[in-house]
Amino acid sequence: MTDSDTVLSAVLIIWLFIYSINHLFMRALLVEDNELLASGIERALTKEGFHVDWLANGQHAFDALTTEVFDIVILDLSLPGKDGLEILSHARKHNNTSPILILTARDTVNDRVKGLDGGADDYLVKPFELIELKARVRALTRRSHGNITALLEVAGITLDPASHEVIYENKIVNLSRREYSLLLEFMNSPNQVFSREQLEEKMYGWNEGVSSNSMEVHISNLRKKFHSKLIKTIRGVGYQLKQK
Repeated sequence: MTDSDTVLSAVLIIWLFIYSINHLFMRALLVEDNELLASGIERALTKEGFHVDWLANGQHAFDALTTEVFDIVILDLSLPGKDGLEILSHARKHNNTSPILILTARDTVNDRVKGLDGGADDYLVKPFELIELKARVRALTRRSHGNITALLEVAGITLDPASHEVIYENKIVNLSRREYSLLLEFMNSPNQVFSREQLEEKMYGWNEGVSSNSMEVHISNLRKKFHSKLIKTIRGVGYQLKQK
């Protein structure tokens, strides 16, 4: 690794550390050096309710997974800087629990066995259909949150992650992208108390600014669209989805 790569890696680690202190939409890490392919995947996952952080360099992904846990990681194997299997092994050795889906052109049975035995949760060979990738991502994130059924049903609300349809009192509720992502996070962990910083970290990526009252605005909008006691404010601690 060159001196410039070392400096870039150090800067990335420092930035991730500062961001995590100052700032849980679900977060996806996409590690793919093909810009055209990465752009298509990023658009598709954004529509699924993810904030996508994209890295094209294997060393940068290696460093990111040392310090951060994501709701899903999509990992190519043939990368500049560091091979994907080495990144995978490093992440698991450091107890990184992020669900990892390998996305690669390496298509032999031996390649797939190496990836899955190395700690990957799923393996998808290129070329692929985006509809299949999205379904696999939904399945992995669902299992990582302990949900075995496709539909989420909490506090009288039914949410379908596949169609993004939200139903309350037999009516479809229209939500903005961030409102949907926030509700999805609460419904995935209905008994968990989230601090504002945790929710901001989930909904905003590395390069997005966050206004001081944006979270309060989104939560207020959800209360208006469902009912005023849906999300409980625990003063000095954070917010919790209140089940009926």
